[in-house]
Amino acid sequence: MKFLFMLGLLSFFFPEKKIDAQIKSIYDFKIKNLDGSEIDFASFKGKKILLVNTASKCGLTPQYEGLEKLYNQYKDKLVIVGFPANNFLFQEPGTHAEIISFCKKNYGVTFLLTEKISVKGKKMHPIYIWLTRKKYNHHSNSAVKWNFQKYLIDEKGNLIEVFAPSVEPMSEEILKAVIRG
Repeated sequence: MKFLFMLGLLSFFFPEKKIDAQIKSIYDFKIKNLDGSEIDFASFKGKKILLVNTASKCGLTPQYEGLEKLYNQYKDKLVIVGFPANNFLFQEPGTHAEIISFCKKNYGVTFLLTEKISVKGKKMHPIYIWLTRKKYNHHSNSAVKWNFQKYLIDEKGNLIEVFAPSVEPMSEEILKAVIRG
């Protein structure tokens, strides 16, 4: 019985969902924007992409300001996509309209925000399965540790860096990675 319980916990934290066989790269993903329109990652070819799981009620929420600054400074070569997620202590409880309102009012966010998704567990969105599994991203395995973990994709669609949630968007570490290349 104890073994079955542990097996159940493992499957919750490490889902074995597979990505559709047609998904070969980040450019094969499409997802809904918070406003209901479609975001097609193929349209980002030739630019770097920073993907970030976000939350409105987290101690790291002020990173929205840095993300917006980074986006405005490098938007000719960088796309930022925020993925609102309620996976960590229910810190993104809002509706899509509430999230849009909060981000615009408090941080002036103009970078892309997707529909609310799950970034871990059994309901992990396929794009996060791709980001966190080496067998799909061909870079590394990772686990989303908290809100505001960052994944950087290069201009050719390759995952090149994973930044811990505590790494500020305007940090030297991120700036060097965005400018490089």
